[in-house]
Amino acid sequence: MVSEEYVPGFAEDAVSMMSARTVHTHASFLLPSLRPDALVLDVGCGPGSITSGLGTMAGRVLGVDREPGQLELARTATRRPSRSTVDFAVADAEALPLRDSCVDAIFAHALVEHLGRPDAALAEFARVLRPGGVLAVSTSDWSRARLRPATANVVAALRGHYLLRRRAGGDPFAGRHLVDRVRQAGFADVRSKVRYRQDMGYEDLARYVESRLVSALSSADGDREQLASAARSAWVWARAGRGDFEQCWVEVLATR
Repeated sequence: MVSEEYVPGFAEDAVSMMSARTVHTHASFLLPSLRPDALVLDVGCGPGSITSGLGTMAGRVLGVDREPGQLELARTATRRPSRSTVDFAVADAEALPLRDSCVDAIFAHALVEHLGRPDAALAEFARVLRPGGVLAVSTSDWSRARLRPATANVVAALRGHYLLRRRAGGDPFAGRHLVDRVRQAGFADVRSKVRYRQDMGYEDLARYVESRLVSALSSADGDREQLASAARSAWVWARAGRGDFEQCWVEVLATR
């Protein structure tokens, strides 16, 4: 088993970003495939802002996440009679608490890039999806992110950020390989689309990267010098003025 750590963490900036996601902004590519009576699984649901939106469009939605604190936020946000179709459970993407072939659709946003064994998770998705069921996965690809200006400090800071992702078992460029992984997991009718989205501002990203790099220094070993240098570059970046940042998301829709 690969040791995994969620690099973004659950500080206010990360939770605020996750809570701003909605079914229409982040799951629109799944919506035409949903039936009103469908059972939908949202894997890596976080604070549940997308999950609750799915609950207004499907018969029942189950959101799962490894972090109990995020599920408490999700339950609080969905305590309304109109959203009684939404449930939550602590679960790992590789060991879903569901029987074989019982789910009509699976949605996963910003999950695969953090997994040490994405192929195992996709195999688990295939197990619980019914024949003809729909898989909708959205995964980032930092290699195609748009940053302007991309100064030497920006490049150095992001190189340190990518190192953190890899140390935690993830892949910052996971979107590059998503289509192939889905096909190898046995899914059919695999369709993909690249979407660019401004998930946070240019300066906000710099501060976000800097804070993660600084936090990692206390547990750094052989990478400490590189991470410290990257943190200094992020500090300069955050104070260098305005710019533009759009993340690249690879959206894949496939059939079991």
